[in-house]
Amino acid sequence: MPRYTALVTLLAILSYFYFSLQVASAHEKFDVKLPATFGQPDFERIFRVQMNTLEWMPIFLPLLWLCAVYLSDIGAAIVGLVWIGGRVLYFMGYREAVDKRLPGFFVQATACLLLLLGAFAGIVMRLMQG
Repeated sequence: MPRYTALVTLLAILSYFYFSLQVASAHEKFDVKLPATFGQPDFERIFRVQMNTLEWMPIFLPLLWLCAVYLSDIGAAIVGLVWIGGRVLYFMGYREAVDKRLPGFFVQATACLLLLLGAFAGIVMRLMQG
């Protein structure tokens, strides 16, 4: 059972929960009344972090688990931690300015690419072994 990957999965969910709390706080801080999600640029950037993370989780989580099951639990978990770090870097940059989101975006996108390659390699190796 991929124990390390399970822990990283929980950390990824906690990071998403944290970004959700930041949106709730930003509603108040920037006086954006619910259910509005636009109208104030500082709020919108924080909201986009949460939504972009949500958009990436259906890509990240299956790749994380496929890589863990078919290739390496520890390897997938390490790359998963890099993904989480990229999301945090994305948040820190994006809340400051749109252009500052890119380093974190590239880190997390690269982590997903590595998980994809790892999952693919692991599945192919298992198929070749019979």
